[in-house]
Amino acid sequence: MSASETPPVGHYAVGHYQERLAAEGIDVVRVTYPDLIGTDRARDVLLDQLPTACEHGLAFCRAVYHTSPQGNVVPVPGGLDAGLPDIHVRPDLDTLLALPWEPGVATCLGETIDPATGAPAPESPRDLLRSVLARCAEQGLRPVVGPELEYFLCDEDPASPSGWKRYSGAAGAVYTAGLRADPDNHLLRTLRRLRDLRIGVTNGNHEFDGGQFEINLTHSEALSAADRSFRFKAAVKELARKEGRLATFMARPFNDAGGSGFHIHLSCDDERGHNTFDDPAGRYGLSDTARHAIAGVLAHAPALAALANPTVNSYKRFGPDTLAPWLIDWGLDNRSAMVRIPPERGSGARLELRLGDAGANPYLLIAGTLAAALLGVRAGAEPPAPLEGYGYDTARAAVLPMSLPAALDALEADTALTELLGKDFTTSYLTYKRDEVARFQRHVTDWEFTEYAYHL
Repeated sequence: MSASETPPVGHYAVGHYQERLAAEGIDVVRVTYPDLIGTDRARDVLLDQLPTACEHGLAFCRAVYHTSPQGNVVPVPGGLDAGLPDIHVRPDLDTLLALPWEPGVATCLGETIDPATGAPAPESPRDLLRSVLARCAEQGLRPVVGPELEYFLCDEDPASPSGWKRYSGAAGAVYTAGLRADPDNHLLRTLRRLRDLRIGVTNGNHEFDGGQFEINLTHSEALSAADRSFRFKAAVKELARKEGRLATFMARPFNDAGGSGFHIHLSCDDERGHNTFDDPAGRYGLSDTARHAIAGVLAHAPALAALANPTVNSYKRFGPDTLAPWLIDWGLDNRSAMVRIPPERGSGARLELRLGDAGANPYLLIAGTLAAALLGVRAGAEPPAPLEGYGYDTARAAVLPMSLPAALDALEADTALTELLGKDFTTSYLTYKRDEVARFQRHVTDWEFTEYAYHL
């Protein structure tokens, strides 16, 4: 059911929620929703005002979708040119969760509505994913997604130009836990708090670089996976702020370290709940559906990069020997490939897309991946032979876009993918991101001053 078909929560139902929350000592509900870049936008609602918020919605300026991280309003159609109209956000009380680290506060997701049409807001990432899922359902597919995200934890450092340094400089501590690379037990404390938030966190470890961590979430239906990834990122950043630290999902925040990925494991169930990617008699133990999905992701990878690698910084994560894919290839249990097929079959048959970086909006990354896979299934396409051995050989596979402008051009040119994503969303996204590129190209960086100022 789309947001436009969802009636306001009745007073009786809201009263039930109010009574339950009050009994738990909660007097504030934080209503959140994702903007275009996946940042949480929110408003705190006093518990006695919850019925009004549910009936009428909370008014936000639509241009919040078009506002840059530095607070600039990008001239996207329907924003500045339309006089900065409203969207309405209705609390989805079925998504209520108590915040374990903030007494008296619960949080829920919000449904964003364009009051002029009664339909979902055109830029709503959550509704974009819903629309792609509806197209998958027409094909008899119910996507299941398992997210894996990495991030860096930083401590304040007045001597650093950014004001931050990596929390731990321990090298060679990949796949470790405990105090060796985590002297303040950040990971253990964070895992327990996220467990209490009940968003399906399963495990975590220190990653390859100092101060870098990976935390995994259980697999689930695709919208739930996106919701939980969105809430996970917001929670990790909020928990770090409570300690005077910075947790960043930026693709590559440091010159002397690698990047942070956002890998997604994807399979599709049929209407009976059976994994359609498994076929013991199929090539590689994969069904036709699985191979077609792989082919679709490969075919639309240049356009998909604009959603999976959505910032100027994203493309500094790519390169030989980074374990970040920059070639369009796939392989059987091969981590140097863009699409890896883990060794499990049966109910565990799936593909792992390693393209995304941690800065990606979960809803857009998952929606784009599903759209590309669906196009492959519709076309009945077959992938090329899988990568064997270590990858990163440009003689064996095509290169992905190596800059944000190139990826945006690829997205605009991929009419099959943009038809599934929708014209309104695509126009807004391209306008917003091209403004980001233009602002970066005008900005004088520290590197330029260091490189040129003394000698020129």
